[in-house]
Amino acid sequence: MRRDEIAALGELAGDAAGGLTSQIHQMHSGIAERVWRAVGPASIPVRLVHDELAGRGYSAARELTRRVVSGGVRALGAAQSEEADSIERTVMGRAVVGALNGIWGDTMDRHRNGLALKMTLRAGGRDVALSEAGIRHAYPHASPRLAVFVHGLCETDDAWMLGGARHVPYGFRLQAELGYTPVYVRYNTGLHISENGRQLAGVLDQLTREWPVEVHEVALIGHSMGGLVARSACHYSDGAAWCGKVRHVFTLGSPHLGAPLEQGANALSYYLSKLPETRALLGTPLNLRSVGIKDLRYGYLVDECWQDQDCDAFLRDSSRDVPFMRTANHYFMCATLSRDADGLAGRLVGDLLVLRASAWSQRRGERLRFRIEHYGHLGGASHFDLLNHPAIYRQVRRWMAPRRALPAPSADTASALSPTP
Repeated sequence: MRRDEIAALGELAGDAAGGLTSQIHQMHSGIAERVWRAVGPASIPVRLVHDELAGRGYSAARELTRRVVSGGVRALGAAQSEEADSIERTVMGRAVVGALNGIWGDTMDRHRNGLALKMTLRAGGRDVALSEAGIRHAYPHASPRLAVFVHGLCETDDAWMLGGARHVPYGFRLQAELGYTPVYVRYNTGLHISENGRQLAGVLDQLTREWPVEVHEVALIGHSMGGLVARSACHYSDGAAWCGKVRHVFTLGSPHLGAPLEQGANALSYYLSKLPETRALLGTPLNLRSVGIKDLRYGYLVDECWQDQDCDAFLRDSSRDVPFMRTANHYFMCATLSRDADGLAGRLVGDLLVLRASAWSQRRGERLRFRIEHYGHLGGASHFDLLNHPAIYRQVRRWMAPRRALPAPSADTASALSPTP
């Protein structure tokens, strides 16, 4: 790690240590509150003195702890060679940075932490400069057809190479077999999905303007959260030329209707916060997870879903219905641990993170939004198998064969669609 990266990690560690002191203060206050209530009004004079002294003591301890921890880590960094390699040099290092951004990325961005990721395009393990020269250098064999890959929560662009020793990744195969140039996106998954969607719209607008040849077609391929970010980008495109060239949108295990794991985390933190003893050490830390994670609770795509809302309210669904693009084909892939989608494991846990109904954007009692041919299922697989699996690629390749775009059905034709299998 470089010195600046160690310093950024020290800032994170210092904030975490200071936060632990605050949590101990909260637990102390919660226990003391029980005592004051038991004693009654007679405790008021003692309580006032106690609260003042405790507040000052814990505040000083919090700041001292933060400074000691962050300073200690910075001291270690000062001993590091100026020529040390960046943490970005290895896949594992980049994975660590991606995970940190997924869990605390909004806090890191707010504090301008040096490890907070920016929305970038990636080629060969490096950021692509969004200039004509930078794009020509990164994509020497640019074609008129782009396949844009958007990874999921806590992931990076390297995620699309998962299992590359066994299976050829999608991007390489689409380029060799169908002539698509693969474009990989990396972003801070701890930010709101709508924030990333707006940023992605801007990046794609600039990319297509500077692309070495005229762009004829764009395919968006998103895994998990990435599928929601892709949809959000289309929503925030404001009629940009690139959006009119999107012909295919693939969402692989994307929680369009929400993720049960995040819903469970919300409920757990709510109940843990009821008791002062568990609020400080369990409820509060659990609520520190990023807003990006919290957006997955009900699949928030736009600002209106979370603005002026309490994001920690108990299972409150403030999502908005965002229409699918009518000028593109939309395809939905899900996975289940059971080979049969209707098997017990498939119905209860889906692919471990997302259930089939959410991945297919199918609310209970409703028919599918698109024709049955636009939905796929991979049995005996987990959420991360969707990133690189031969069966998924075969299905994607069939879908990407030249065809006319099929828009979302209107309300009066919805009844003509095939029912859920």
